[in-house]
Amino acid sequence: MPTPYGSRGGMAFSAAELHVLRRSLAHALQSSSAPLAAEEVQDCLHLAQSVDEAVREAGRLRAFVLDDLARYRGALPGSLPGYLALLREALATGYEPVPDDLAALRALRADPAAAALLERARAVAERSVRRRLATTPAPRTRLLTLAGGQAEPPRPAPAPKERPRPERPVPTPGEVFPPRRKPTAPPASGLAAV
Repeated sequence: MPTPYGSRGGMAFSAAELHVLRRSLAHALQSSSAPLAAEEVQDCLHLAQSVDEAVREAGRLRAFVLDDLARYRGALPGSLPGYLALLREALATGYEPVPDDLAALRALRADPAAAALLERARAVAERSVRRRLATTPAPRTRLLTLAGGQAEPPRPAPAPKERPRPERPVPTPGEVFPPRRKPTAPPASGLAAV
């Protein structure tokens, strides 16, 4: 059976393809019209475990590549060739460039390879934004009337909505912080006050 890894350890299957494969295996095990032999069941289970391990390994590899990419980006401009190679490879595997990538490429666009990769990364980022906007639900609008409900009476346009009166009066600052009384001097001892 071919391994799901490419030449540099990248996945040869997309995440969606692996999901379909996993579901197909589960379906084959659960709803086979003819009973499967014990050996066939074991083969399916081993294949499912291999797929799960491949998905976990792909996640670890992706995290490693992204960390490496960040290190190379932090060491620019000295790491330009390595950074461009890593970014090119990441883009080929579905990586969506972050604003730091676009900023780094803009700063290095005097280099022809960086300028070409900037155009590619910019196109990928724009497609990503468009896709997210297309899948984002529309903002909810305020319902003006509900079936069976009562409509709110119209208010004059310039008149602001009245605030409800508090149940008890709001204390004044003088009530909350009473004024201090000046201390009186104690009477002199032995002398009577006249």
